[in-house]
Amino acid sequence: MDYLLRGQAAALKLPSRDSCAEVICLFEQALALDPGSVEAQSFLAISLAARAIEGWTDSAPNDIERAEQLSQQALTEAPRSPLAHCAKGQVMRAQKRYVEAIPEYEMAIALNRNLVSAYVHLGECKLFTGSIEEAIPLVEQAIRINPYHPCISWWYIVIGMVHLLESRTDEAIGWFERARTANLVHPAIHAHLASAYALKGEVECAVRELAEARRLSADDRFSSIARLRAIGYFGVPKVRALFETTYFAGLHKAGMPDL
Repeated sequence: MDYLLRGQAAALKLPSRDSCAEVICLFEQALALDPGSVEAQSFLAISLAARAIEGWTDSAPNDIERAEQLSQQALTEAPRSPLAHCAKGQVMRAQKRYVEAIPEYEMAIALNRNLVSAYVHLGECKLFTGSIEEAIPLVEQAIRINPYHPCISWWYIVIGMVHLLESRTDEAIGWFERARTANLVHPAIHAHLASAYALKGEVECAVRELAEARRLSADDRFSSIARLRAIGYFGVPKVRALFETTYFAGLHKAGMPDL
């Protein structure tokens, strides 16, 4: 039974806490059968880091530590593996080392121009490190390569986030609504919509979306602005300032308390 192929197939499901756990289990079994597999090491590292980033685990530090070990093993064995470089980038994102993650994703893309996830994650890194104008073209390139990717809802969110931060609220709402259509169960999509609707003055819609974000969230991150600031990552100071005047301001208008 090829657990590696089954893991890759499972990864094509709509991303969720349960589907991520299934993928990790399959890649763990693939690695147990072939401990030297660069693909198994890389895929498992990527999945563990993703689980930590999404908040789908109660043991994020352990996941990140294991992912770091696996990605380093993969790179040691295959220094020109685009998947291994992508895994290393994912680990660094989980560690909030966005500046250091950038060359890993750039190398992954240089080695495989069709590695769509690397474009999106590179775009996120550009956004959070202050090169906001570079984010949308990178995500658009991923969409051109694979417009039917199961994670496309998050790709739409990244584009919408850039528009929101740059106060193009109508454009942001359009992208967030596309994300919601693609994935009804991701709480961050509803939180971003709540903020954007509130900034536009559509308070009733904003309140409804915030309630849905809270219902779907695996933790209490949407209970208050202080909690969301503490649990999330919002970039370098100039980017955090933009989040304060747009995203957080909108959530406050939608009814999220400060404390």
